[in-house]
Amino acid sequence: MSRTSLAANQLAPSRARTFVRAVLAEPPAPTAPASQVIDDRLVEAAVLLASELVTNAVMHAGTEIEVACYLETEPGPPVPARQNGISPTAPGATGPGEERPFGVVVEVADRHPSSVVRGGMDTRPGGRGFGLQLVGAMAESWGVTYQHTRKTVWFRLETTEDEREPAGSPDAGHRHQQRAAEVPAPATLHDPHGRTAEWADRGGPSFLAEASELLAGQLDEDMVAALAGQLLVPRLADWCGVWLSTDRGRMRLSRVWHSDERRIEALRRELEKDPPPARLRTAGIPWPWPESADADGTGGSALAFPLVAGSSSLGVLLLGRAGLLQMTDGVVRMVEDVARRVAQAVVTARQYTRQTAISRALQRKQLPVSLARIPGVDTAIVYEPHGEGLTVGGDFYDLFLLGDRRWCFLLGDVQGKDPEAMSVTGLARHLVRLLAREGHGVESVLGRLNSAMAEESAEAVALGGEHARPRFLSLLYGELELDPIAGCAHFTVASAGHPLPLRLSADGSVAPAVGPQMLLGIDKGAEFSASSFDLAPGETLLCVTDGVTERRSGDWQLDDNDGLSEVLRECIGLSARAVAERVRQAAHDFDTEPVQDDLSVLVLQAVPVVPGAPPGPAAGPMPGQRGASG
Repeated sequence: MSRTSLAANQLAPSRARTFVRAVLAEPPAPTAPASQVIDDRLVEAAVLLASELVTNAVMHAGTEIEVACYLETEPGPPVPARQNGISPTAPGATGPGEERPFGVVVEVADRHPSSVVRGGMDTRPGGRGFGLQLVGAMAESWGVTYQHTRKTVWFRLETTEDEREPAGSPDAGHRHQQRAAEVPAPATLHDPHGRTAEWADRGGPSFLAEASELLAGQLDEDMVAALAGQLLVPRLADWCGVWLSTDRGRMRLSRVWHSDERRIEALRRELEKDPPPARLRTAGIPWPWPESADADGTGGSALAFPLVAGSSSLGVLLLGRAGLLQMTDGVVRMVEDVARRVAQAVVTARQYTRQTAISRALQRKQLPVSLARIPGVDTAIVYEPHGEGLTVGGDFYDLFLLGDRRWCFLLGDVQGKDPEAMSVTGLARHLVRLLAREGHGVESVLGRLNSAMAEESAEAVALGGEHARPRFLSLLYGELELDPIAGCAHFTVASAGHPLPLRLSADGSVAPAVGPQMLLGIDKGAEFSASSFDLAPGETLLCVTDGVTERRSGDWQLDDNDGLSEVLRECIGLSARAVAERVRQAAHDFDTEPVQDDLSVLVLQAVPVVPGAPPGPAAGPMPGQRGASG
């Protein structure tokens, strides 16, 4: 028995088809009887049904999927009669009666045993899925096995006496043609009896509901195109190509699908040679048949359907079918409905992409592009904003050159995590730079920033609305000046409502470098004071935000009982980068749950000055990356 595990995503059906085809392509043992040779019809049926069941599992279970495929080499009694399409026994079950011929069994299991199996023989408009409808029509037997931790849907296909010749034998093709009309034809066959039209009329509403459900949550236009191909192939066509328009009015081939995945690349190359017009409006226009689309060269027909939403032309959907393509009005209407849903999903994906690009561009402006390099002081930054898709959070930092042998540094945290909070981070950082370069010292910078924050909060409350609440800001701000004669760095630092910076001395002792003061933005008339100290070579100043100190594990926080001091004390002898990484790792390791706040670390470490080393720019961490040093 061969097995494979698949992630529950859009690629799962394709990988399941590849897996089943590969298993059934394995040559039989030299001693195997002729009855155990798999013909092409059996392979294609197994691939189709496996794809449908995996699609159902992706939609309705959403857990890891396991696919198994094996040959029943020992004949035996048949499986029991099915009851409402669900057999109470696993594949291969035996009972009294005639012997069972050689067959192929495929099992699709998921980890959601409590979920109801969808897509059965119910074809009412409210029904969903088509996997089990095809299974019920094509399989010799099938069923569902429920266990405590998994649910397995299986089917069995078998040959009859007159079909057991291998695909290449002289009589195989003749006998396959003789029995083709007896097999319920899936949409990939030539459909001489109009089964596709019947399927569209009976199951169209639930198919469109399934399409809407799959497309609605996609925020990438190429993934929308990929899903469109999987929806339409092999249900309505043998192959599908999705063209999407670009900003320059051109067309690009986003995705190509084929029921025979070995032909996808050749089909893509051929389709790319002849792109459709960018503003196609008429549905069902005949399109030249690509030679690479079929294996035997018999040809077929292709139709083009525009992807239009409102007045916007977003692309073209190409469908190809081997043989004469005869679409009834019902089928054409259903393809047009799918095309409209694909077009609307592309519009939604593009709006999301555009908004995300704007958001990230604005977020990047909140943080410095580069950090100054300070000769005689090794620096390191760790910055991890909390929130999926965010490059900037409520934390912010800066390190910039102020003048000859003088630099400024800051580490702040704005209350809240919404876009309004992120806008305050940019305002505060730029205002601090402006005030410092106009000659304001540490105490004056904090005082003026405090007044600006208090005025901003008062205006927000007066205006009312959803953002009518005061904004407070915690900030650690300081200046440092190199003293080449003393061989140390002189610091002037103040902390306004921020976790206190810790100083690690050369002897391993740790102590706060400054005293606590109130948050910025609470009292417009508040005054702030700064503390001064020297940092000698081998000494380290650690600055963090509350994402580190208030990291929780149950009722405990990391900094309870001076926990952060203990972490820093163990960093004696480490470089600034190593200290920053050790603190970051300690915060993550404090609890098994993910960090629930922005996490920022700034380390400044005095090192011996290298004679003649000029200051210059040093690349800082890009938003969302871990660690950088200067």
